[in-house]
Formats: sequence, structure tokens, C-alpha cells
Amino acid sequence: MKKVQMCLFAVAAIMSIHSVKAQTADEVIDKYVTALGGKEKILSLKSVKKVGSLNVQGMDVGVTVTRVQGVGSRNDISVPGMGEGFQVVNPIKGWDFMPFMGQASPEEVSVDKLKSSLSLLDIQGLLVNYKEKGSQVEMSGKEKVENTECYKLKLTDKQGVISTLFIDSKSNYLVKSIITAKSSNGDINTELSFGDFKKTEEGYIFPFSEVMERGTIIFTSIETNKLVDEKIFTVN
Repeated sequence: MKKVQMCLFAVAAIMSIHSVKAQTADEVIDKYVTALGGKEKILSLKSVKKVGSLNVQGMDVGVTVTRVQGVGSRNDISVPGMGEGFQVVNPIKGWDFMPFMGQASPEEVSVDKLKSSLSLLDIQGLLVNYKEKGSQVEMSGKEKVENTECYKLKLTDKQGVISTLFIDSKSNYLVKSIITAKSSNGDINTELSFGDFKKTEEGYIFPFSEVMERGTIIFTSIETNKLVDEKIFTVN
């Protein structure tokens, strides 16, 4: 009986390996693109504005995220009784201003931090047209994110920044990302998990919750393709 069980385990392991090999990176990406409405729909996304809140130690911190494809990203943060701050990134520079963390004025971010933040400017997704963007993708098998079985992809962009992306094998949505950028002080890792996927009135699918190191942002409103004053992505 024991020999039969060991044989069955071996067969199951072999089948699992073949299952991973059967799925190429491009096949997984194609399913991901289809799940989000197709390439044409995704490429029509030019701007997004997300409004929500982050609960920190029982305090609701207001968060507004505004992004324009390839142009800029801005996070506006409002802490009750402590003021308002922001994080801004464009293709050339980035700034942080967190008065509730002791900053008296906006400070320009380091080159390393800017490099690790440039993925924020690609609101259509790093995997969409990745070859045209100069990136490389390789399949890294399967891995569970909590209780969800995911395809694990490794994307390296033309800046050398590595993104480890976890695609739900059933829904084909991106449920987790780990972005790793090299710096003089070692690797900079930014990890995000995504959930509560919904379709907006305009037909775009977004996660309405994002889990990060400091907590979970719950978005209550997501608007797309609205006119954005691009001046908000620079600090004078």
C-alpha cells in the first residue's frame, strides 16, 4: 500500500511539472489581457483617478491617486489634524512631501527611488506590449498567494528593474506584485497585493483594494480618461 501511495505521489508531481511547462509566459499574459477586456480596451486607458482611504492605527487617511499614461503619477495624502502631503513622479524626477513626517518642504527623491517608481506611469500594465517596451518576461512556475494558486512571472524592464508578478490561475487577474530595483544600499522592494476586482462604468476592471506594508487602501471611486492638468506632476 505504501509503495502504491508513493507511486501516486510521484505521478502527481510529474503531472504538476508538466502543467507548469504547458503554460508559457505569453499564454498566461494573453489570458490576463483577455480577462481585463482585451488589448484594445486596455490601450484605450489614458488616465485614472482613484479616491479612497487607508486606515492607520484607527485613523482614516484620505488617499487620491492620479495617473496619466507615460506622463506622471501623483498620490495626495490627507491626515486628519496633521495636514496634507503628496508623492509625485514623472519620467525625469520625483518628489515627496510629508509634513506629518517632519518634512518642511518637498524633497526630490533619489535616482534609485525614481527608477523603482517609474512603473507607476504605466497604468495600462507592465505586461501589456511588454516586448515593445523593451522588457523581458520569463515563467517562474506556480506559487500560492495566500490560498490562491498563481502563475509567477518575472519581468525585467529596460532599466533593469525586476517585477515579480503573480497572476491568479482562475480569474487571470494580477493579485500581487513585487518590484525590485537595485540601489547603492541594496535592493529596494515594493510589494503590493490586489483584491476586490470590479468593472467600472467605462468597462475597465480595477482592484478596489490594495494591500501594502502600511495597511490596506480601500478605493470608493475610480474614474478613467478624464482630463488631467499635467502640471500636477511637477513641483516648482
